[in-house]
Amino acid sequence: MINPDTLRPLISPYRITTGKKFNLESCKTGDTGEIKEKGEAREILEAGVARIAELQDRLYAQDQWSLLLVFQAMDAAGKDSAIKHVMSGVNPQGCQVYSFKQPSSEDLDHDFLWRCQKCLPERGRIGVFNRSYYEETLVVRVHPEFLSKQKLPKKLITKSIWEDRFDAINNFEKTLVQSGTIVRKFFLNVSKEEQKKRFLARLDDPTKNWKFSSADVTERGRWKEYMAAYEDMIRHTARESAPWYVVPADKKWFTRLVVMAAIIDALESLDLQYPTVTDSMKKDNLAARKLLEAEK
Repeated sequence: MINPDTLRPLISPYRITTGKKFNLESCKTGDTGEIKEKGEAREILEAGVARIAELQDRLYAQDQWSLLLVFQAMDAAGKDSAIKHVMSGVNPQGCQVYSFKQPSSEDLDHDFLWRCQKCLPERGRIGVFNRSYYEETLVVRVHPEFLSKQKLPKKLITKSIWEDRFDAINNFEKTLVQSGTIVRKFFLNVSKEEQKKRFLARLDDPTKNWKFSSADVTERGRWKEYMAAYEDMIRHTARESAPWYVVPADKKWFTRLVVMAAIIDALESLDLQYPTVTDSMKKDNLAARKLLEAEK
């Protein structure tokens, strides 16, 4: 059993529930909290993965709540590896992972939330969004020319379009929470220097060349614009009911610990229990046992 006292210091410094005064520059990308050694982190992660598996089994059996995990980050921040390691113990039947890349022509014929709404987790399941509807306030904001491809009426493309989208997202997430979907959002905060190291590592390793795209370097040239967009996004959409976790991402092993701790914290808050067996069901089970035991 993982100790809750171990989890609290892992998440409290990085949990943002109101963004009015949020300043991204004050967030350390290389922080590792009170955990100084990778070996210690590995032990905590193993215990945490086992606890998530146990809680997810109850979530699935109870079939009342669902959990949505949203991951946003710059390229090479470690989204894929965080999802892979933290969710490694979860029953695949109870977890769905979706990666959102360039919108399709069908996506562009609908509102900007539509393609993600189709992929929301059912009750009893954990849904993971690797990028999400937040891209519409990030990459589209950094590249205003993308708006022209979204078939929006010109009169709707105003100076307040980003605030309007933030409002739409807040209302959307509020509806999810009120319907039994717990929302937890993670911005993996990697430094520009660490991103460069990871890009070069991908170029040096033939087995990772496929992960690299020249477009990644192009987007890197807009780093300041992206950081400003991320900061504004968190300021406008951090809520007590749908918090952001600004997770230090220069050390992948620590990133995984924070994500793991936040997931356990969310699931523990639900008091998940296995369904109660009624007296009628007990009688049916007893009759079934007698039939099975009577078989030759």
